[in-house]
Amino acid sequence: MNYSQQHKELKAWIVTADMGYGHQRAVFPLRKIAEGGIITAGSNETSAQYERKLWRRVLGAYEFLSRAKSIPLIGSSLFTLLDKFLHIPSTYPERNLTGVTFQVNLLESSIKKGLCSGMIEKVKEKNLPLVTSFYAPAIAADEAGIEDIYCIICDTDMNRVWVPKEPAKSRIKYFAPCISAVRRLKMYGVPDDKIYLTGFPLPDELTGGASLNILKNDLRTRLKILDPENKFHLRHEQSINHFLGEENVNEKADRKITITYCIGGAGAQKEIGIKIISSLKNKLKNGKVKINIAAGSKKNVHDYFVNAVQEICGECANINLIYSANLHEYFSNFNEALRNTDILWTKPSELSFYTALGIPVIMTPSIGSQESFNKKWLMEIHAGLMQENPDYTDQWLFDLINRGVLAEMAWAGFLKARKLGTSRIIEVLKTGRLTPDESPVLR
Repeated sequence: MNYSQQHKELKAWIVTADMGYGHQRAVFPLRKIAEGGIITAGSNETSAQYERKLWRRVLGAYEFLSRAKSIPLIGSSLFTLLDKFLHIPSTYPERNLTGVTFQVNLLESSIKKGLCSGMIEKVKEKNLPLVTSFYAPAIAADEAGIEDIYCIICDTDMNRVWVPKEPAKSRIKYFAPCISAVRRLKMYGVPDDKIYLTGFPLPDELTGGASLNILKNDLRTRLKILDPENKFHLRHEQSINHFLGEENVNEKADRKITITYCIGGAGAQKEIGIKIISSLKNKLKNGKVKINIAAGSKKNVHDYFVNAVQEICGECANINLIYSANLHEYFSNFNEALRNTDILWTKPSELSFYTALGIPVIMTPSIGSQESFNKKWLMEIHAGLMQENPDYTDQWLFDLINRGVLAEMAWAGFLKARKLGTSRIIEVLKTGRLTPDESPVLR
């Protein structure tokens, strides 16, 4: 039974921000409990004109940061300067990092000027829990005196701005995706009883809920496809049967190997996608590989790929463009494609946590400090690796596949990353507590 069936009486204010796909993707699995639908802070429906202008300035700065590296000559230097604004300090030595920063003061000033004011007025209509995937709505709600506030951390680590000036006095409780996020929250002064180690909220349609029946079935097929020489299965057959169950054995896995390449919300790194397609041109035409290009919800990115693909390959049935101007429709289409995806190729964004589905992650260069920490986490759990030269994808990628390396990565992601974030979040909202993990996999 999935979470929507178990908790159909549960309702909460679900709030996000238009600050990249990560924050919006994090609340998408909670849409069925969202009172009145998911609220986007700063949207036309909830905000006055002056607040919308504030959000546009913040979003503009984010998108500029995401694309800064591609600016000729000055790009790298400019990006480094901008990235310092949301820099995350090193984890070691462990120390007290509760001191108030410039970013914390700037956020407080912006909230006083009206940032999140429309959202605050909306959620005051009913006394329900507020769950947000962005720090500003959580801190604004705290300052407004709202009692039941939860904030989803969307990366493995975070800047001090995610935590209010006086965290010990704050009402905000945090849903952490991994241990490193828990450690950082404690360094910023958040008390233990306000941190829940849930995992990142993955879509129920990709896991099957607490049983993980969909995930296990899909992973069986994926492991077969990622191990054509049977090198991984010779070493791990007993472990696979133990954790996935022998009822999920799929002796025939004849789907062509499928890569999903993801473009960020700001359209960054789309050029890498073109290099991948160019390198795989012959294999795509011969039906040996399929590629999904997750172009997002921006038409200019969609059109860029339509034109580039036509120029490189002409009509090719093995290139699938995932796009919708409606963001929720895009997420639904993306999730559907992910069930038949064997390799996820992306910058180390919030999609890093999707390795928990048993999908190996090939990483493009990080954009921002938080993505560098996500990259570190993926490599620590052996579920991700940095891309080689995309111009030679047809060589190095298939070398990794034939050696069973990507199957090993898929298995590591499944075993080590948390899969039940959505169910865990629902449990906390319903009961106020989190049942301790009893299984190394069912967590």
